[in-house]
Amino acid sequence: MRSKYKLSQYFAELIGTFFLIFFGCGSMVLAEVNPSYDSGFIPVIWGGAVLIMIYAVGHISGAHFNPAVTLSFWVTRKFPSNKLLGYLSFQVMGGLLACFALRFIFGGDHHFGATVFTTSVQGAFVVELILSFALMFVIMSVATDARAVGELAGIAIGATVGLCAFVGGPLTNASMNPARSIAPAIFSGDITHLWLYILSPIIGAILGAKTYEWIRCQKILSDTEKLEKEDSSKHGCC
Repeated sequence: MRSKYKLSQYFAELIGTFFLIFFGCGSMVLAEVNPSYDSGFIPVIWGGAVLIMIYAVGHISGAHFNPAVTLSFWVTRKFPSNKLLGYLSFQVMGGLLACFALRFIFGGDHHFGATVFTTSVQGAFVVELILSFALMFVIMSVATDARAVGELAGIAIGATVGLCAFVGGPLTNASMNPARSIAPAIFSGDITHLWLYILSPIIGAILGAKTYEWIRCQKILSDTEKLEKEDSSKHGCC
């Protein structure tokens, strides 16, 4: 029974990642093959795709849809090791299936929404690191802290993705997600800088998660006298 539940979580991650990349990269493909398509909507579509899929399957799998997010939860001991490989594998598979669907619909004469940068390698690495830090910082705040309004998690995270896409899109295509970059890179046949879009989001996300864990505990420690009679578990203490 437990293995069946794990499998349902894996497929929830696959489905969520599929639609995230299908809609997000699909909007980029549309902008590439149809010059009349307004590319200004692309960040909104990315953020919206994240938002709707969080509400769709967040209660099943936690709605990671991103290996960097899963690894960050794992590093901060908020995710079990026995599910780590399953989540990572199904997230990547979801991205690959999404790009396969885009190829079936649009053919192969485009870049599948591949992540490319217009700055230096060092600059791109820093941009992706900062964006991933911001994303994971917000995720930790709304998804793991009991003081946050949990019902607004999808809106907060989706808005963060959209904001990052608006700012970082012109610089690096604002990946923040190895699964989002791996599939388009493979289908477009250009994996030259794929390492950057795998390594930087993972480092940035882990730093974001660790930072939130630190300030959350520091806040509680500084208010110890005021809260000594209250249940600390209600305040998100790690």
